[in-house]
Amino acid sequence: MARADSAPLDTGAPFPKMELRLASGGSLTLPDPAARGFTVFLVYRGHW
Repeated sequence: MARADSAPLDTGAPFPKMELRLASGGSLTLPDPAARGFTVFLVYRGHW
């Protein structure tokens, strides 16, 4: 659920730090400090 004080990112703005729980039981930390270059972040909600 989106936070009430959230806003869209501006072009060139840094991605906010967050940790996501994966279906496999692991976690994913964003932005990944080991990543280089561009990253695509896609959220798939499931069925509509």
